[in-house]
Amino acid sequence: MTKLRIYLDNCCYNRPYDDLAIGNNGKEATAKLYIQSLVKYGSLSLVYSFMVVTEINDSKFAENKRQTMAYIEACASLFVPENHRVDIEPTAAAIMKTGIKNKDAIHLACAIFAHCDYFVTTDKRVLSYKTDKIRIVNPIDFVNIWRETI
Repeated sequence: MTKLRIYLDNCCYNRPYDDLAIGNNGKEATAKLYIQSLVKYGSLSLVYSFMVVTEINDSKFAENKRQTMAYIEACASLFVPENHRVDIEPTAAAIMKTGIKNKDAIHLACAIFAHCDYFVTTDKRVLSYKTDKIRIVNPIDFVNIWRETI
């Protein structure tokens, strides 16, 4: 059986560091950590990109940055490097025409370029984007989908 290929955007990586008492933050953080464990133990294939690295490096929280990059470097199975920007930019430009911001559009375009099955995010604007090229879900919904498939 082929593993599902997923892409987590930076708001997912950062969710456990947010105020977990607000809204669904706690549930989303728990779901995101569960997804990370599925990746770590080989049930899912994790993709990341130059945009993930750029945003992590831009973080002002050194320990969060260190932990996130350590996890990604240890567990990811595919990296989309910046030298593929020429392949990604047309898709990102089309996505931005729908109101999605530049960095989010690049994340989505990288995930599509890498043939990911799921794009996991907590960003409501990104969650509202519709495409037939990838399924866009929040971490809670992904965990529910995952549980239905096993």
